[in-house]
Amino acid sequence: MNDTQRVAIVTGAARGIGAAVARRLATDGHAVAVLDLDEAACGAVVAEIEAAGGRGLAVGVDVTDEEGVTEAVRRVTEALGAPTMLVNNAGIIRDNVLLKMSADDWDSVVAVHLRGAFLLSRAVAAPMREAGFGRIVNLSSTSALGNRGQANYSAAKAGIQGLTKTLAIELGRYGVTANAIAPGFIETDMTAATAARVGMDFEEFKQAAASQIPVARTGRPDDIAHAVSFFASEGAGFVSGQVLYVAGGPRA
Repeated sequence: MNDTQRVAIVTGAARGIGAAVARRLATDGHAVAVLDLDEAACGAVVAEIEAAGGRGLAVGVDVTDEEGVTEAVRRVTEALGAPTMLVNNAGIIRDNVLLKMSADDWDSVVAVHLRGAFLLSRAVAAPMREAGFGRIVNLSSTSALGNRGQANYSAAKAGIQGLTKTLAIELGRYGVTANAIAPGFIETDMTAATAARVGMDFEEFKQAAASQIPVARTGRPDDIAHAVSFFASEGAGFVSGQVLYVAGGPRA
């Protein structure tokens, strides 16, 4: 448990990586706002947090909606206090090879991942500056290095890394750090959807992925939550502008 309880916002937190991160930050002693497109879907995670003695709040928001983001942060501040931790995890996939990818598929993926991270980061920067403390953790991906069928996703996740480094430069003087985590293969609904897209059984898909990973297994949401916990900690104040590949092995 941390000596100081902070208020954290985690986007895309109704399930998967985001839910694991929300639960971990609550275990670390922080109040956690669980944000997702469907507010009702956040209820189960909040219930878990509260059952364990923590404070949680479910907030429905489209992270690409500027006014919606402003209202969501207002609600969090009113119910839990000013947010000084932000985990930008919300994301979608619309995979296809370049010649078959529509402009809408490009725009929607870039908007959720990149515009969403920008809007949330901007919205919490002021309370972080006022508090003299802030932790921003952005979810990138190994796909930022390039991945067939994911021109939109890869571009967005590479953009997240550039955004992270710039936030670290601009906000560091206020006691705010910004770091990114680039997961490899993590067992989530999103990777299950990828398996379905390529016509593979998910278990076979995981086994095939694990055979290419040095630690000989695929990742789990808690692997990412552990890394977020470190970046969000008081002791990580001298770590900023970094990209940590949590992928079971090195990435070039």
